[in-house]
Amino acid sequence: MDLNRAATFVRVVEAGNFTRAAEAANLPPSSISRSVAKLEAELGVTLLERTTRRISLTEAGRAYFERAREALAGLAEATSLALDAAQEVHGVVRVALPVELAPNAGSVFAPFLVQHPRIRLELTFTNRAAELVGDLVDIACAVGKLPDSALLSRRLGNATHRLFASPAYLERAGTPRKLTDLAKHAAIATRAIGGETRWELVGPSGTEHVDVEARIVGDGYAFVGDAAIAGLGIALLPTWIGEHPSVTDKLVAVLPKYSIEMPLHVLTHGSRHLPRRVALVRDYMFSALSSKCTGHHEATTKAAPKGR
Repeated sequence: MDLNRAATFVRVVEAGNFTRAAEAANLPPSSISRSVAKLEAELGVTLLERTTRRISLTEAGRAYFERAREALAGLAEATSLALDAAQEVHGVVRVALPVELAPNAGSVFAPFLVQHPRIRLELTFTNRAAELVGDLVDIACAVGKLPDSALLSRRLGNATHRLFASPAYLERAGTPRKLTDLAKHAAIATRAIGGETRWELVGPSGTEHVDVEARIVGDGYAFVGDAAIAGLGIALLPTWIGEHPSVTDKLVAVLPKYSIEMPLHVLTHGSRHLPRRVALVRDYMFSALSSKCTGHHEATTKAAPKGR
């Protein structure tokens, strides 16, 4: 069966007569009429009752019209999907990532860029990624509790945070034996008010809080890790930094029975249609970052030395 004839018949019925259908198709009315006549001959049934002014569907014509219209619409949708899939996705995708991922971002995204050579990534490294989604970036990766907003979040997992310090600091200041001892130590914090911050940790007795004095404050775990290695105090760090093999001899765990789980999310704007290129990057990030940012690596954490 010639699908063009079926499509012509549907257009005639929808237009109401041969003339309007011919005008829409930019064809002479005689061509439209012949096409429908050939379809009827092919089917062996009369589909349309014709008069000089109007057409009307026969019972067979109505049944054929309803199913043919659905089938043609489905075929058009399938064609559109196939063409969309065949076309190479292109364009710019703006991504905000935690500062700590900057040294490895090239290797993380290299496989994606090889697979999609016409997508260009513009990366911003910040610890306030969630605040940028919308006007400034398309996707963000953020650690911690999310603010109430219109953002759509997809959870990568939890980033386990524990306490770490350098052996030199602990030799000098002593090793905390219980959580309340932290109040006597110098803390390295990502945020503080008036030099003080409150750490929430989960230990043998459940969730506990301790107020610590932040001797130095910096917005970013990379800075906090470096400050801890430099011996400036005790830091609350994600294990993918504090337990990384590269710092095994530079940091040791403090009060290792205490930790806190912070959620890690990939964020996109919730009130907008997500372009295919953005969805591709988002899905790739979910698979590529889930292990890297949640500390799934082999590491040996040394116990803190005994205090004096």
